[in-house]
Amino acid sequence: MNAQDSTSTRPYLIRALYEWCTDNGFTPYVAVRVDGSVQVPREYVKDGEIVLNISYDATSSLQLGNDFIEFKARFGGKSREILVPVGRVIAIYARENGQGMAFPPPVDMDTATIEGGLVSAIPSSDEPAATATDDRVVQLVPHEGGSTEDGGGDAPRPSPASGSARASLKRVK
Repeated sequence: MNAQDSTSTRPYLIRALYEWCTDNGFTPYVAVRVDGSVQVPREYVKDGEIVLNISYDATSSLQLGNDFIEFKARFGGKSREILVPVGRVIAIYARENGQGMAFPPPVDMDTATIEGGLVSAIPSSDEPAATATDDRVVQLVPHEGGSTEDGGGDAPRPSPASGSARASLKRVK
């Protein structure tokens, strides 16, 4: 069996990080790119994404399967059935410290239409691989209103040294 014939590592990584979060007393959150295959309350979807608290206290009947994440949760006091294809999960992380893992966007996200607008979710293929990975993280966590050390709010970020960059995620309520 070669790597192309094997199953995806994504569901295994999601389960591992979920277990790590719960073992350390953290609250596991998943960020999901929403499309027609994702069953979530649409009124809570923002910019084509939703962040879900999948902690034991926030869910009922949680199943972290190889194909789907399924559970029941309350939104605005109303119980809802949630069904998320594992391939639509773009990140899992601890709410308290932001540690976790971001995944490549779904394959169909090369260019996707979200609420009438065209969004480019994957950098063009002529960019180096390291830049493409950094761009995906930047898209997941936009910098809001902070100023840089040189005083220019729009100054480009310096390239991180290999191995020293630490990804972070923005908490969305």
